[in-house]
Amino acid sequence: MDIEIRQEPIEILPEYAKISIAFQIETVFVVEAIKNGLGGIIMREEKIEKPYRKNYDAIPGEGPASWPKQWDISKWEIISAFAGRKRIGGALVAYDTPGLNFLDGRKDIAGLWDIRIDQEFRGCGVGSKLFQHAVICAQKKGCIFLKIETQNNNVSACKFYARQGCELGAINRHAYKELPDEAQLIWYKFIGE
Repeated sequence: MDIEIRQEPIEILPEYAKISIAFQIETVFVVEAIKNGLGGIIMREEKIEKPYRKNYDAIPGEGPASWPKQWDISKWEIISAFAGRKRIGGALVAYDTPGLNFLDGRKDIAGLWDIRIDQEFRGCGVGSKLFQHAVICAQKKGCIFLKIETQNNNVSACKFYARQGCELGAINRHAYKELPDEAQLIWYKFIGE
């Protein structure tokens, strides 16, 4: 399959948003503190009793339509994947955004804010190509880290980031008030020299 990767202006965000981010959950990483955390934290993959579909775009206040209302996204970059004329995936790199706590107020960190691939094209290498271009995009901005957030219920994303050379840098089991069963996992890819 011939995949073309393009950097596009932020104005195409509505087109980008048409690609579903929804995914199937069949296993989760159970996050457990040993000796109240003094003995470390372990994660183990477990199959869940009732698999379900998760769609973060369906949560009020989440998803591409809400981002320009919350932040100045003028410095964000969209990287798109095409098979012929069909948009099959995209990645969004956030950079230098006041009020976006995820970037820790640093200009040497870019965030892989979002990555999505059309259901039909998942598992075909599209994500790896988008990730590689997100790294290049962040490096061009002078960043030394690409930071990524996911959750313990997105096991395939966690394994994907590990394959891309990312390191799990933080686990927050209490990050989401509205989603108490989900733990926040923060990944870092060192991209500096």
